[in-house]
Amino acid sequence: MARVNGLLADTTPLRVSPPFRRLWWGLGISNLGSQLTVVAVGLQVYALTGSSLAVGVLGICALVPLVVLGLYGGALVDAYDRRKVALAASTALWVVTALLALQAWFHLDSVGVLYGLVALQSAAFAINNPARTAIIPRLVEPRLLPAANALQTIAWNVALTVGPLGGAFLVALWGYQVAYTIDAVLFTAALWAVWRLPDIPPLTADDAPRPAPAGRRRRGVGWRSVVDGLRYLATQPNVRTTFLVDLAAMVLASPRVLLPAAGVVFLGGGEATTGVLTAAFAVGAVLAGVFSGGLSRVRWQGRVIVWAVTAYGVSIVLFGLVLVGVGATTPTTVLVGGVIAASVALALAGASDAVSAVFRQTILQTATPDDMRGRLQGVFIVVVAGGPRLGELVLGAQATWVGEAWAAVAGGVACVVVLWLVIRSQRRFWRYDALHPEP
Repeated sequence: MARVNGLLADTTPLRVSPPFRRLWWGLGISNLGSQLTVVAVGLQVYALTGSSLAVGVLGICALVPLVVLGLYGGALVDAYDRRKVALAASTALWVVTALLALQAWFHLDSVGVLYGLVALQSAAFAINNPARTAIIPRLVEPRLLPAANALQTIAWNVALTVGPLGGAFLVALWGYQVAYTIDAVLFTAALWAVWRLPDIPPLTADDAPRPAPAGRRRRGVGWRSVVDGLRYLATQPNVRTTFLVDLAAMVLASPRVLLPAAGVVFLGGGEATTGVLTAAFAVGAVLAGVFSGGLSRVRWQGRVIVWAVTAYGVSIVLFGLVLVGVGATTPTTVLVGGVIAASVALALAGASDAVSAVFRQTILQTATPDDMRGRLQGVFIVVVAGGPRLGELVLGAQATWVGEAWAAVAGGVACVVVLWLVIRSQRRFWRYDALHPEP
């Protein structure tokens, strides 16, 4: 029994830190509601326009504010009390969600209004996410950060698995307004959790465990502060490498854009099969989190990231080979064996990505000085959000040339090759020691 317990997620951060426990529950509940809205907005835009392109524009409306304000939001986090920044941004998110519900209840039926509200929601999220992520190292001690990040991964991926199904179900039964309203109600859990946090002001030079390098200004918010953060990142090879290896995976081998064709052209079942494949990735990530007990004891975190991203690339290759094996025959019935094999490959990819994410986040939180943590968390959210979007373009273009199956194979191989080229040029990352974190 002790051996089994050692494999399960380490819940010590929840036990020893009541503020982290409240934040974990609050964000987990609110993330579930947010996924209801993501699905409902897409369905509402499609119902109003009948255009998949119009639904795709939602992604642009969300991405642009996220990229711009993700960087600036990090500067706010470094300059002011993180609790207050997170509370202000969370309140703005709640107001936007309430406005989404109101437009549905009053049947405004305006795509422009939906685009505008999604952009505002993304802008608030771009400030809120770096703030609440930079808060966590102030709530738990460094040795518990891998466990805390694994717990965050579980909560997020559970929401990513259950939320879209719940959103579609609610819209089908009771309409968009009910889905938005439930999101607004659930989001109050996040507001409560952030409100209950202690004040988290910027650390002074005397408070910081590692003082900021001489000549670096602590206060001041503006684009100069953002540039300072980017310049700092350029001088920190280990933190920078965490971004590079994630981009190698997400830009070169993000399979999401291939899944609709996999459901129609290769495996049969259409939208239902696409949904199963999408859920398989998230289920793999959830299982990796549930059985993450050993992650809190990992010392050589850089090596684990490298092997996890390697496993991710190999999993995408396996997914592509499943599609190659069944062929682009547009079957009229579901190829159950093919769906199972493809789902297993994607679940392995999701699990590998989750392990990589835990340690990439941990290195960022432990190796970065407190006065730079918010800005680098802003870069982190830009990479996490922008990488898959760019990856959809890359694999989508490859699919038009060689087909979806070989695009997945080529993308997975490219991911592994580029990853190891990066590591060969950044050997310090391979030797990264959690007992002596260096940025």
